[in-house]
Amino acid sequence: MQRQVVLLGKSRSTLTNYSRCLARMALHFNCNPLDLDEEQVMDYLYHIKTGSSTPSSSYFKHTVYGLRFAYRAMGMPEKQVFLPKMKFPKKLPVVLSQQEVKRLLKSPGLLKHRLVLGLLYGCGLRRQELCNIKIRDADLDRKMLHIREGKGRKDRYVPLGENLSRGIKTYLEAE
Repeated sequence: MQRQVVLLGKSRSTLTNYSRCLARMALHFNCNPLDLDEEQVMDYLYHIKTGSSTPSSSYFKHTVYGLRFAYRAMGMPEKQVFLPKMKFPKKLPVVLSQQEVKRLLKSPGLLKHRLVLGLLYGCGLRRQELCNIKIRDADLDRKMLHIREGKGRKDRYVPLGENLSRGIKTYLEAE
């Protein structure tokens, strides 16, 4: 299975997660999970989904994905495990209302402080990411902000809203 994971370009943590889930399944039935019939697999999935010691929804998904991967890797495409529909909230919870956000962003007296709050809230930046931003990271023509992670993390781009772009331009002109 490790060879298949490497050949398909999956990460090492994927192999670890799949193996952990399949090992727990093997211990539960005291046999190879690939030898189980569909009914036994569904019983086990029901057990981990409803059991009191269910670690998380991601454990459940990794068990299903691990089984699917093992079936393909061992040349058993006729065996399939279907992932039941999982309910996820459709939208993020509202932390602040629009009026509260407007009041928050208007509260600082200095434009640079408003920009800091706007970047944190509007671009979803972490505090450390904000501390590492340089003026050259703001691409005002494309309205994008380059976030440099460092230490092995990937760089990313986040969109700047119209108001943030205008605020940065105003701040740069005033400097």
